[in-house]
Amino acid sequence: MDFKARAGNSVSRRRVALAVGAVAVVATAWAIPSVTGSLHGSGPNANAVQEQGGGPTTDGHNSDGSAKGNDGGTQQQGGIPDGIAHASEAGGNAVNITIDDGPDPTWTPKVLDVLKRHGVKATFCMIGPQAKAHPDLVKQVVAAGHRLCDHTVSHDTTMDKKPVAYQEKEILDAKKMIDEAAGGSAQVLYYRAPGGSFTPDSRRIAAANGMRPLGWNIDSKDFNKPGTAAIVGTVKKEIGNGPTILFHDGGGDRQQTVEALDQVLTWLKAQGRPTGFPVQSTP
Repeated sequence: MDFKARAGNSVSRRRVALAVGAVAVVATAWAIPSVTGSLHGSGPNANAVQEQGGGPTTDGHNSDGSAKGNDGGTQQQGGIPDGIAHASEAGGNAVNITIDDGPDPTWTPKVLDVLKRHGVKATFCMIGPQAKAHPDLVKQVVAAGHRLCDHTVSHDTTMDKKPVAYQEKEILDAKKMIDEAAGGSAQVLYYRAPGGSFTPDSRRIAAANGMRPLGWNIDSKDFNKPGTAAIVGTVKKEIGNGPTILFHDGGGDRQQTVEALDQVLTWLKAQGRPTGFPVQSTP
């Protein structure tokens, strides 16, 4: 082979190598957004990532999988977004107190007394049959200026794995029970999935029926009855996670909750942290 032929082949090989390198760079550039999007909730798997729970706690609840935000979502008919709410209507450094699993004839009145002493309003996430069994307590909650939240019929923490029809029945049957117990004196403004078991369908169903999906940022762990000091310590430790705190007035002996709530509200006031309600709709 003469010199010109060898030179020509060498040039051809260099051109092929350059072309292959360019293709590799382009492929890498396209791959990066896909990976980072998945990690940060903006890629094709963002919904799947955001819907995952934060792992089970010993009371069967999950850290609801949306504690880092997810306050957006699609706005449903009536102006209610189906994104999971955490922010406070009061804005700033306000805190939302939320109370789950009641109403209970022993503990709900005690919780109401603590809230009244501190001049604090809370959101009560009620189990449908509990509300139906204690309509007087539902009316007391409303009369004191607190808000109502649908916490389903049976508190099934695996409902995210059940058919959509099952999820819809759990949500809407509970809403009807709470509505009837309230006697038309207040609307059910929120929906909290048991154990944070939200799904895109359950969020859509709730929002389409006027209820904002409601998450939490701080699980006080009061359900496990670890002791009043431990409950208070958990809230203080996790207060930087966000504004919405989870307590319980149902599911057993809640004496520790009553005592811890009293101490937490005293501490929040000393910290200059006002209380408010979770956002319900877009501004």
